[in-house]
This record gives sequence, C-alpha cells and structure tokens, in this order.
Amino acid sequence: MTLTLVGLGLGEVQDITLRGLKAVQQADTVILEIYTSTLIDSTVEELEAFFEKPIRQADRISIEEQADVILNEAQHKSVALLVAGDPLSATTHCDICLRAEKAGVQVEVIHNASIINAIGRTGLQLYRFGEVVSIPFFEKNWTPDSFYDKIVKNRNANLHTLCLLDIKVRERSVENLMANKMIFEPPRYMTVNVAIEQIQQVDQTKQQINNSTRAFGVARLGSKTAKIVAGTLDQLKNVQFGEPLHSMVICAPKLHDIEEEYFNHYAQKTNHTETEP
Repeated sequence: MTLTLVGLGLGEVQDITLRGLKAVQQADTVILEIYTSTLIDSTVEELEAFFEKPIRQADRISIEEQADVILNEAQHKSVALLVAGDPLSATTHCDICLRAEKAGVQVEVIHNASIINAIGRTGLQLYRFGEVVSIPFFEKNWTPDSFYDKIVKNRNANLHTLCLLDIKVRERSVENLMANKMIFEPPRYMTVNVAIEQIQQVDQTKQQINNSTRAFGVARLGSKTAKIVAGTLDQLKNVQFGEPLHSMVICAPKLHDIEEEYFNHYAQKTNHTETEP
C-alpha cells in the first residue's frame, strides 16, 4: 500500500493543502508526528474534529526506534503521517521515506510551508542563508557547541544562520533511560532567550560572536500571533517572546540595503506582531 507524508504548515489545521486534505481523508490510518515540531494553533483534538478521523500520536521512540511498526502497517494499509511544517525538513522523515521505498512501500510526499522558507518574513534574503543549525538544550554534563562553529563559519562567508531551537516532547531523563522506565519529562520548548544565553556561554571560551552581533528573534511564525523582533543579542535576550515555538536568525555581518530596512523596522519592537514595513 502507501505511506503519505503530509505537511501541515506552520499555524493551524486549515493550513493543510487540498492534496494533503484528500490524502488524510482517504487514509486508513492517520499518525501525527510530535517529535520534530508541532502545530502552533491547533490541538490533536481539533485535528481529529477537522479530519473526522482518529489520530495516533508518534513521539521520538515511535519515529526513531519503532519506525518498523509504521512501515509494516503501510505494507497493507494506506497510512498518512502528518508532520508540522514540511515533511522533509527533518532528516528523520527522509530516513523513513528511504526505508519505506526499500521495503516496497509506495511513498508520496505532500509539501507545505516550513520555518526554512517562512523565515523570509524577516526580510532577510533566503539565498543569503548558510547552513541551518539546531541548538539543543544544555544539560548538566552535556553542552554540545558545534552549532556555534557553524554560525561562525556562516558569518565568515557573510551568510545568515537560521537557528532551530530545541523542543522536547515525551522525552525521558537520563536516569529513566538507564533504568528503562517509561516515565516522561514535562514538555520543554527552548526560547530565544535561552538560546542566546547558551551562545554567550560558549562565546566565553571561543569569543567569535559578541553581544553586539545582530539577530532576529522569531516566535510562532506562520500563526496569527507571530512575533518578530530585531536587535543585538544583548537586546533580544531581554525580550519576552511569549508562547512557543521560537526560532532565531544570527545575521550576516553585512546586510543588503533592503535587509537593513527590514532590520530597522523590526528593531526592538518588543510588542510587535508582523506587519509589512
């Protein structure tokens, strides 16, 4: 049978494409992936009411460790895997597609808007972005900082850096993992403020991104309550961006004239929701 990856877009259930809606309506099984991202303005219950179908949720374990369950199901049923944003923005989903095709399952991908293209709402030109980085939560004994080096590499090439901020949904603590206990931590969503604190923590040693480096803090992009603020890292660290999801852009050292205009428009607008300059 088939496995259809359906992008839901960024905001609410109505953002699904017509092709995506048809695929969900025709599917025998509908699964919502809640590991890599989440819809900002719609709950699972609202999705079920809109599609008039039950929806099974899939967390990190279901997607990374038990993907065979989904693939086995897709060999004799039509399965729709719903993904916030665009289905192939995360490498996890690319892996599932490849494994499905190797298993003889027909794969269809229905694309939608994602943070990677919607970030153009900041006014920064998309072709001037370098490698996208993910900033993970620092833990007591784990402070990975490879994202910092990638930001520096992009800035050395005069490129912007889109920073995807960590989310943890149905995650287990190290202690529970080691004890093989299925006890989950409360959901956590990294804020722009925490991301900046971690960048500045790494910078104490590497000293290549200073507090006056310019950036954009972005919250709930694609929703009616989207918030975009531009400023230095020190300025943005004190801005309240509100509810998740958050992301940020570390700007290239030199901006294009139009980018400068957008930066100035969004600069230090702590209560600003998106409008055209």
